[in-house]
Amino acid sequence: MITALSAAKAYGSAQNLAKIGGGGGVASGPEALGGSAFSDMLKGVIEQTTQSSRAAETQMAAQVQGKAELIDVVTAVSAAEASLETVMAVRDQVIAAYQEIMRMPI
Repeated sequence: MITALSAAKAYGSAQNLAKIGGGGGVASGPEALGGSAFSDMLKGVIEQTTQSSRAAETQMAAQVQGKAELIDVVTAVSAAEASLETVMAVRDQVIAAYQEIMRMPI
């Protein structure tokens, strides 16, 4: 289930990547964004999701050792969960789009 928080986070990530690749102007075509902007965006989102998962694991380990507060653990786990839900929502939309294309008559 996608929440407003995960949708806002995905939108923010896409905007940040567009600023990096687009140079602030309106892009027209893949060449304007460096050719592989979509794959770079996906790679960045996957890396962010992995980093948030690792941060949550680090916080959990610190909590077990008595070096972190519970609220920090809960916050890190929530961020990791939101990132993962965003990635899964995008994956579901890509699969649905692919299936729709495959159903098109030739």
